Amino acid sequence: MINEQLKCIFDNSYEGIYITDKDRKIIYWNPVSEDLSGYNRYEVLGSYCYDNILSHINQYGENLCETGCPLDAVLKDGIIREAKVFLKHKSGYRIPIKIRVIPFKNEKNRIIGAIEFFNETSERECTFEKIKNIESKALLDYLTQLPNRRYIENFINIKYDEYLLNGQSFGIVFMDIDHFKSVNDNYGHKIGDLVLKTISKSFSNNLRRNDVIGRWGGDEFAGIFLLNNEKELSIVSEKLRNIVENTEITYKNMKLRVTISIGSAFINSKNSVMSIIENADRLMYKSKRKGRNCVTIGKL
Repeated sequence: MINEQLKCIFDNSYEGIYITDKDRKIIYWNPVSEDLSGYNRYEVLGSYCYDNILSHINQYGENLCETGCPLDAVLKDGIIREAKVFLKHKSGYRIPIKIRVIPFKNEKNRIIGAIEFFNETSERECTFEKIKNIESKALLDYLTQLPNRRYIENFINIKYDEYLLNGQSFGIVFMDIDHFKSVNDNYGHKIGDLVLKTISKSFSNNLRRNDVIGRWGGDEFAGIFLLNNEKELSIVSEKLRNIVENTEITYKNMKLRVTISIGSAFINSKNSVMSIIENADRLMYKSKRKGRNCVTIGKL
């Protein structure tokens, strides 16, 4: 179905590429697809794109195989489609990618399959450089490889001063893993640590250049996001909640998922740094009382 010349081109591409037949069975999987997904070609070839391998979701946490698969749509009408989705890495964490799906046609111009091109859209290189600088100043959490509480507190102070100086607004997001004690009690601290590390990878893969998420302590995380209003803060918060809910922690033959409760607050000039932190934390516990796995937004 795919000739050697085309295979050679795709094998040496700088983006992930896979090809399916009309039934959505995967017949080609290039090296970059292996790197981005963690799955090698022998694990994927012969399976179907809806077999929960990449498990694409949108920003609302909806599984695209169930709510509207772009590749399936291209197979039906031949119209090229693009989308921003979240891919599930083999290790369970989520990576933001941009996909482009085109019809694969034979010499008679009939659709015989589909080709999906995908690239990572996170700014991880910038994030890695940032973390490298953090690590040199002993401001990195050893377990999760995220900034630690000391760094987060310093970062909030800096952003607060910038807000007073030039009006650069931001939001603070406090996140706590739901029923994390039960995870440790039922599966042991080794699995608990794996949960923290896997979720942290999902966080770090989904950061913009000037945003920061760090480990506040225990199973609690804090993020600072440069935003213009509460609506943007709500979108970011829901995105984080969905990403965690769709992150899969894998250990041997076990698969585990957890959720987080979120409290998010948008900055104003009436509060000190301490009250900003206290209010975001208070809003997070309000989410706990509301039933967990939800977001509570409030003004500081």
